Amino acid sequence: MSERINARLSRPLAEFVSRMVGDTGLYETPSEYVRDLIRRDMERREGQFVQDAILAGYRDLAAGRVFESSGDFKTDMALLDQKEASGW
Repeated sequence: MSERINARLSRPLAEFVSRMVGDTGLYETPSEYVRDLIRRDMERREGQFVQDAILAGYRDLAAGRVFESSGDFKTDMALLDQKEASGW
């Protein structure tokens, strides 16, 4: 299912979009350009989330907040919850 979204652009923005579309542009339609911008923003934000999670893991490692995995995810998460509740 698709949704229609209308947006008003200032003249400079509309002129820029016009340059990006058509025979001389990179996109065939303004809609194609907007969809690509949204997809790129989604990818960037999701990538930032992963990067932040990795950085948090490094900070935990540097602070000594580590434990040996039991090999069972549920058991490990329960142990982690216990450690965090005790101010680990």
